[in-house]
Amino acid sequence: MRITVLGLGAIGGMLAAGFAAGGAEVAALVRGGTLAALRRDGFVLRDGEGERRFGLIASDDPAVLPPADLLVLGLKGQDLPGALPLIRALLTPATRVLSAQNGVPWFFTHGLRGPLEGAALESVDPGGALATALPAERVLGMVVHAAARVEAPGVVRLVKADRLPVGPDDALCAQVVATLRAGGMPAEASGRIRDEIWAKLWGNSNMNPLSALCRATLSDMLDDDGVRGLAVAMMREMDAVGVRAGLAPLGAPEARIAVTRRIGAFRTSMLQDLEAGRRLELGPILGAVVEMAQRVGEPAPVSRGVHGLVRLLERGR
Repeated sequence: MRITVLGLGAIGGMLAAGFAAGGAEVAALVRGGTLAALRRDGFVLRDGEGERRFGLIASDDPAVLPPADLLVLGLKGQDLPGALPLIRALLTPATRVLSAQNGVPWFFTHGLRGPLEGAALESVDPGGALATALPAERVLGMVVHAAARVEAPGVVRLVKADRLPVGPDDALCAQVVATLRAGGMPAEASGRIRDEIWAKLWGNSNMNPLSALCRATLSDMLDDDGVRGLAVAMMREMDAVGVRAGLAPLGAPEARIAVTRRIGAFRTSMLQDLEAGRRLELGPILGAVVEMAQRVGEPAPVSRGVHGLVRLLERGR
């Protein structure tokens, strides 16, 4: 396979290493210090006490990179609309796209039987530009159940990788899964990728924005009765939104809270972005839930309130 990665951060870098280790030809569109590091040292993936180096094809010019069978979008969801010119430049008529974003992706409502079927969510895809450029039939979705961080330009630390569901389950999906598994990544084919996306968001849509507001780890938030109560209320609201939109019920919030507790004293990606001065993933992670609630007539007052608070927090930085 010929792979191009756009966004060589923690998750994009982890996937680039997995594809390269699995035998794919991997290129990356990067710039600045990351490009210099790749040209000097190659890409470095650290795992446990060891590290592996990969000689990726790297350039800041899309025209220099070889045509790709698969374009991996490692950027965060809020950055995709602005990256559309680069994405278009990296596509050939035959290139498929792998989305590895947190939150609700632009193709989420495609084929969703219910009041939101085919709807473009403004919080994720303003004006439907992503859906027009990257129709769902061209896309593989991935849900990343993994923890990784960038330690330096061109250097990613993989802390833990649990599951990487990929779907829809078609021929390209099988090839992607086989290549990543050969590279040591726990990829698996899924015929229910939308459900996988929604289930992961059930935890992220509350813990991420709440962590930005209180600047606390998962374990500290869940040890506080008030914060935990807010999280449970948001989970119940999101489940109600999903049912009205045509998604399956998610179950008991307490069971998911127990799973989150096992992660321990983890600083969410939104908290890390806040502390680093980066844009927050608010639109894909909570804004989409609030927008969906409005469209299906679900009040969701707690989610709306937390969303407003984080918007003001970001505006005031």
